[in-house]
Amino acid sequence: MGIKWDEFFITGDPLILGSQIAIVLTMVGIVAGVTYLKKWKWLWSEWITTVDHKRIGIMYIISGVLMFFRGGMDGLLMKAQTSRPEMEFLDAQHYNEIFTTHGVIMILFMAMPMLIGIMNVVVPLQIGARDVAFPQLNALSFWLFFGGAMLFNISFVIGGSPDAGWTSYFPLAGKEFSPGIGNNYYAVALQIAGIGTLLSGINFVVTILKMRTKGMTLMKMPMFTWTSFIASVIIIAAFPIFTVALALMTFDRLYGAHFFTLSGGGLDMLWANLFWLWGHPEVYILVLPAFGIYSEIISTFSRKTLFGYKSMVLSILIIALLSMVVWVHHFYTMGSGPAVNSIFSITTMAIAVPTGIKIFNWLFTMRKGRIKMTNAMLWSLAFVPCFIIGGVTGVMLGMGAADYQYHNTLFLVAHFHYTIIPGVVFAVFAALYYWWPKMFGFTLNEKIGRWHFWLFVIGFNATFMPMFFLGLDGAVRRSYTYSVESGFAPLFLVSALGSVILALGFIAFCYNIYWSIRHADRNITGDPWNARTLEWATASPVQPYNFAKLPEVDGLDPFWKMKKNNQGLTIKDSEIKEIHMPSNSGLPFIMGVAFGVAGFFLVFEWHIAAAIAAIGIIAGLIYRSFDYDEGYHIPVDEIKETESKWRNVEGEVHNYVK
Repeated sequence: MGIKWDEFFITGDPLILGSQIAIVLTMVGIVAGVTYLKKWKWLWSEWITTVDHKRIGIMYIISGVLMFFRGGMDGLLMKAQTSRPEMEFLDAQHYNEIFTTHGVIMILFMAMPMLIGIMNVVVPLQIGARDVAFPQLNALSFWLFFGGAMLFNISFVIGGSPDAGWTSYFPLAGKEFSPGIGNNYYAVALQIAGIGTLLSGINFVVTILKMRTKGMTLMKMPMFTWTSFIASVIIIAAFPIFTVALALMTFDRLYGAHFFTLSGGGLDMLWANLFWLWGHPEVYILVLPAFGIYSEIISTFSRKTLFGYKSMVLSILIIALLSMVVWVHHFYTMGSGPAVNSIFSITTMAIAVPTGIKIFNWLFTMRKGRIKMTNAMLWSLAFVPCFIIGGVTGVMLGMGAADYQYHNTLFLVAHFHYTIIPGVVFAVFAALYYWWPKMFGFTLNEKIGRWHFWLFVIGFNATFMPMFFLGLDGAVRRSYTYSVESGFAPLFLVSALGSVILALGFIAFCYNIYWSIRHADRNITGDPWNARTLEWATASPVQPYNFAKLPEVDGLDPFWKMKKNNQGLTIKDSEIKEIHMPSNSGLPFIMGVAFGVAGFFLVFEWHIAAAIAAIGIIAGLIYRSFDYDEGYHIPVDEIKETESKWRNVEGEVHNYVK
């Protein structure tokens, strides 16, 4: 493809020009700051080359926060455009690009890394392991995700953003209707990031099945570990489908194949089926770990064991199975016929039953509990009514006949956000308030957290509740403008103002992080919440080896029982042995860069340059096959010194449950 320089860099739009300037200034500021502080060696040795699951998890979370900002800005721009009828803030093309990137970034580059980051930090600790099964593969997973995210994000300043919607339906996404390179970014960047996610899923399945500590059978695992395990199984089942679909898309766009091109004998509905065969299970890949987060928090702050543990596990398994057989409800309006629509209506409504079981389990867990209203608990409580609204409207959309009326309206957009924001974003905030001390050794400020909570929850409802009524009045989705005569203006304005309040809530969260880093008390115990699971049986922040002696468990809530019975809380000098740990490696980062560079050249259809860059990927794989580094051992004296620093502090794990 012959790309001219004036097509390479996007010009002519003041918003994009401002973004280009901001990107350059930010990059210069970061490089100057790291150089001034002489932190390049520290950055390389402690973070870029790390294989420590906790640090990799933190890098996922930081990336997710940054992507939240980027995706949120897209949302605010869309709301500004629709705040008044016939607004000319964005033109149609720019609006199409923004709602496409908003959807992709929020789902794949914000929600996914946030949850996988929390899984990275928490799951090995909850099962009493010292690391994940494949530490270097874990690092590669992160750098592939990060490489794909960065490649996708530069599209709006170099070459042009994808503009066919986050679902990228054909024939609109094909070369015939989208001849630019924007949708090449979609095909290539999501492929790179998706490979990283698939590797993460494999890693977590092996870790949970093979590395649980002594006594921890499957039915004694914490609920967050269970939901992470099932989500990882769904990743392994669903992401290869998306990988194949993106590969076929790449062949169509870059090499003139016709898998989805009607004029060439292809089938556009093949893309829709493949996309949603991945896309609907993806919803549960996001929501199931969130359900596990709520289970841990509600149990901890109700001071009770989770009600109905076995029914919770069974409901997770049923959701996982049903998640793979509901995808056709995304195109009831595309002529599948009444028989097919009826079958998928039944499976769609059936999935509400195991989800409802969970709601009742959480409510019964809180019943007669000694509830402590922390910020984490507030987010968990707010989730219940908001998510029920999303679930009930989902059942409405699950009926084929009704969906003909709702499908292409803002009613569907409101439903989706009432599912994903309470079901994922609220959970992420709850998890960060809950596990923040485990990651960093201090808690986030509870008072600022209250501002964050109320601004975000009020802003969320003010933003998306009006969209239900707009949709019922006939306001269509994906439209960048509307007429004065439609009468939609008041509700659109309320929604726009709500988005500003929601953004203020996110700003309060970012300020909370800043304030807490500067001023929060570092003199906290390893168990500030009087919690129940094994991640709290060690220091905060956690030492590299996690546990000096691997714990033994004999039931649910093992740490709670250890405290209550005053057993297993202390460690004798004779029990401390050398601990084997994996060595850091720069190879995952280098391979992530190679994938990103090859992907960039492929986006612009510079095939020879892409092939040369791909040699770096192959070289990395070959080098890894000859890597005989067997790691290193932490000596006993070092372990004793590390343990004494936190075990001898008043209020640590040798205390009884109060």
